[in-house]
Amino acid sequence: MREAIIDYGNTLKLERGRSDHTVAGYESDLLQCAAWLAARKRVRDWREVTQAQATDWLYSLSGDGAAVSSLARKLSALRGFSRHLVREAVRADDLTALLQGPKRVRRAPGTLSAGEVEKLLAAPQGGDALALRDRALLELFYSSGLRVSELAGLNLQQLDLEQGYLRVFGKGAKERVVPVGGKATEALKTYLAAGRPGLVKTRTGSALFLSERGGPLSRKTLWFIVQKYAARAGIARGVKPHQLRHSFASHLLGGGADLRAIQEMLGHANLATTQIYTAVEEKRLVEQHAKFHPRSRE
Repeated sequence: MREAIIDYGNTLKLERGRSDHTVAGYESDLLQCAAWLAARKRVRDWREVTQAQATDWLYSLSGDGAAVSSLARKLSALRGFSRHLVREAVRADDLTALLQGPKRVRRAPGTLSAGEVEKLLAAPQGGDALALRDRALLELFYSSGLRVSELAGLNLQQLDLEQGYLRVFGKGAKERVVPVGGKATEALKTYLAAGRPGLVKTRTGSALFLSERGGPLSRKTLWFIVQKYAARAGIARGVKPHQLRHSFASHLLGGGADLRAIQEMLGHANLATTQIYTAVEEKRLVEQHAKFHPRSRE
C-alpha cells in the first residue's frame, strides 16, 4: 500500500507540478489511512478496500476530535488517490465516490490595518545588506500579495522593474503576472544595487532574496523576519506571514478594486476562494458604522 502512495506522490510532483510540501502532506494523510486499514480492518491491498471501510476511517478521525479543515484535507487526499488508482487500473471503482465530506466553514482571514502595515514596512532600519533585503522583501510581500513559498522561490529572471511586474509560478506551476508597486520597486532597486551584492557568495544562484550564507531564503526564515519586524513595530498581536497576503487583498477590495482582478493577482483558481475577502470588508463596514453613526449607539 505504501508503494502505491509513493507512486501517487511522484505523479503529483512530476506530472502535475505540485510542491514538495503539498505532496508530503498528501502522502502523510494516505499513509495514516493505510496504517489504520491494516490495523483495524486487516486490509493490506488497496484493491480490497471498500467504501464502507474508507467511511469508517473518516468517522474514526472525527471521533478523535480532528478539526473539520483537517478532515476535509484528508478526504481530498483520499479522493485524488482513489481516482489515481482507477486511472492506473489498480481498481475498477472509485472507493470515495459516495463519501460525504464535512461541511467546511470558511473563516475570514486575519488581516492587518493600513496603519499596522505602515509600521511593519518601516521597521527595517539601516543601510546594511540585511536591512535593505528585509525592507525590499516586506514591501514586495505586501505590494504583490504573494504566497510565502512564491516569495521565497523568486529568481532575478522573474522580475521586471522597468515594466513594474513580476512573473510567478504558483500552485500547479501556473504562471501569472503580478504588479509591483512604486514603493516596492524603489526598495528592490536599492536592495539589488547595494544589498544583494554584499550577500553573494561563490555558489550563489539567481535567487532574488539571499540569506547570510548566500543561498535562497527558506520559508522558516521568512516567518522569522515577519515576526521580528512585527515585534519591532510594536504590533501586539501575533503576525503571521500570510497576513500580509490577506491584507493585500483586503486593502485592494476596500479601495474599490475589482474582485476578479484580485483573484488573478492572488492566483486563485476559483472566484469563491477570493470572495472570502468580501466578508472582511463587510465586517469592517459594520464596525465603522457602529463606531461613528449617531444612531448606532444606545
